Amino acid sequence: MATYIPGTPVDDIGNKPPLPPETGGGDDGRGGEVPDYGARLRRARLGLICAIATVCMVFISLTSAYVVRQGLPTFDGTSNSYVRDWGRVELPWLLLGINTFILLLSSVSMEIARRRAATAAALAPVKSIPGISLGDEKDFPWLGVTVLLGFAFLAGQFLAWSEMHTRGFYVNTNPSSSFAFLLTIAHAVHLGGGMIALLWAGSSWLLKRPLEARRIAVDITAWYWHFMAVLWVYIFALLGFAK
Repeated sequence: MATYIPGTPVDDIGNKPPLPPETGGGDDGRGGEVPDYGARLRRARLGLICAIATVCMVFISLTSAYVVRQGLPTFDGTSNSYVRDWGRVELPWLLLGINTFILLLSSVSMEIARRRAATAAALAPVKSIPGISLGDEKDFPWLGVTVLLGFAFLAGQFLAWSEMHTRGFYVNTNPSSSFAFLLTIAHAVHLGGGMIALLWAGSSWLLKRPLEARRIAVDITAWYWHFMAVLWVYIFALLGFAK
């Protein structure tokens, strides 16, 4: 007598037990369950906004002190009177203009790198499908170009400070030269932080880290770099018009 043995166990009600969750992965190091990179990107951008807000407060304070100090007299002990000691500083405007162009150009290259990273992350699921090929197009190293332009800007700023020394202007020459050095050096320090972020984002691509993690690194670095470019244009205009 033949006996039927079901291939799949059933419960008392006759329903099949739930199937185990399917897992999968691509060739970009995202095996297993795919993390919620959208939430990670939003959290990273929120942290960036907080950092940018802090930097803005610093430069707003410096701007207020710069404007107020221009019309604030100081007491001269030799003449027992208040005098206006705000002197004129001969800034190397041509060199500063070239530096501005270099930084804006680096912002363009950084934006191209950000969009390329976003496109690569969006196409990653398609590339992981067997039999699907989007070609082996080689990507231009836009991140490397941005790093080189960033170093060129910092080198140009160092040349501008040297030119000011050649013209006889130092940090303690007068209040105007003090603020000129303070504003430009403060921006260079914050830009140096952006250079560290650039090197970190570049290393994530060289080390072949998960594609979405690389996209987050490039995205956050790009927005900070754009902020540094806009901040420098503001400082350049402030030194040029609020004399």
